[in-house]
Amino acid sequence: MAKRHTYGLQARGIDVEVERKAVRRINLRVRPDGTARMSVPWSVGREAAAAFLAEHAEWLERAVMRTAQRNGAEGAEGAFALWGKPAELPAGAEAAEIWRTELERALPGAVARMEAATGLHAAGWQLRDMKTRWGSCTPATGRIRINVRLAAYPPACLDYVVAHELTHLAEPSHDARFHELLRAAFPRDREAKALLRKGPLA
Repeated sequence: MAKRHTYGLQARGIDVEVERKAVRRINLRVRPDGTARMSVPWSVGREAAAAFLAEHAEWLERAVMRTAQRNGAEGAEGAFALWGKPAELPAGAEAAEIWRTELERALPGAVARMEAATGLHAAGWQLRDMKTRWGSCTPATGRIRINVRLAAYPPACLDYVVAHELTHLAEPSHDARFHELLRAAFPRDREAKALLRKGPLA
């Protein structure tokens, strides 16, 4: 049997299973279920693997998002999801517009909860139908954008993304301090991230 060794790393809050084995080059991929895996040659140590992962963190985040989108909001069978449950999409209606309406109603409550939890306040909020991110923040202006597709997922996912983006007002990067601040405000961050990777109807 071929010799192998596995361990875990993390980039942008995404857990990555790393496997050292007889391969020629580093290979980072996202499985169909949204989990991430990296194969590295035996000659590549943990520090070098972590550096490679950091360099490709943006690609990883986008790949995980794309996988969740494929698995998720409209489901494998074309089902429509609303707050993590199957729902009927009205004839002639666009899913994105339904989600936007739902988020317009739910976002103020999520903002109030997470601003209280983080002690941070955004200068403004905007809803967008985004393909590669659940949210984004511009710390210099204090403005935050939230993906309308979050209305397809359980409500905890909205709270998590709001807390995540608010935390960027205190720490723009995804370093250890960022994750410490986020987890203090939203202790269920790992659970919410797992839900976002799996899709709302998983």
